[in-house]
Formats: sequence, structure tokens, C-alpha cells
Amino acid sequence: MSHMTLEYSANLRAGGRLGELCRTLAQFMTALRVDGGVVFPPGGVRVRAIPFEDYCIADGSLDDAGFVHAILKIGAGRSDAAKTALSNGLFDIMKAHFGEQFAQQGLAVSLELNEFSEAGTLKHNNLHARFKKT
Repeated sequence: MSHMTLEYSANLRAGGRLGELCRTLAQFMTALRVDGGVVFPPGGVRVRAIPFEDYCIADGSLDDAGFVHAILKIGAGRSDAAKTALSNGLFDIMKAHFGEQFAQQGLAVSLELNEFSEAGTLKHNNLHARFKKT
């Protein structure tokens, strides 16, 4: 399981191509192989982007400043090598995607990885079976 939420300042919405970024990040996660094995099956990958209309960056004096913060939640059990490849790959994609904005305005891009245990999570998912059929 991997769920990624992109929280971003609404001033990035117009030129940010967030739908495209979500697809690119999801494709990376489903294609990632470490030590010859699949890190995430396609049926467990989710990427979503949530704009924040109300925000303040630093002291509020930079009118064009923006942010993108990625929160990646994964189930326990991946190797350190897989978590490093995952985090670095996703962050590289994000930095490249926002390269133009970064060059033209104040921008903070960040990513955090949260690994959780399966205890306490409930799931009802038919996506794994549907992906096996295709």
C-alpha cells in the first residue's frame, strides 16, 4: 500500500499541472523495482493533490511564494533500499516538475515518508483483482 497526498498552495494550481504530476508519481510507484521485486502492486497505489486556499508562508511578505508538501504513507515491510529509492525517485520527479516555478518564484518543495503497521487499518479493495485481469 502506498498513499501519497500532495498538499499545495492554491497559487500553484493554474500552472502546476497537478493532475499530470499525480499520474507521473503513480506510474513511478507502480514501476519501481528493487532487488528484482515489485515494491508496490498497482492496486495499492493512490496519489491525490489538495489545494490550500488559505495559507501563509514565512511572514507573508512574499506574495508569489508557494509550497508543495508530499505525505507518503506506506505499509510496513519494505527494505531500507526500497524506501530510499522510493523517496529519492518521487522527490526528484517533484523537483523536476516544479523546476520552472522554482526558478521564477519562492517555492518550498518537501516530502515525508510515514511507514505504518497493518494493525488498526481496515481495507475493502477490489483493485488488486481488477489489475490482475488486465
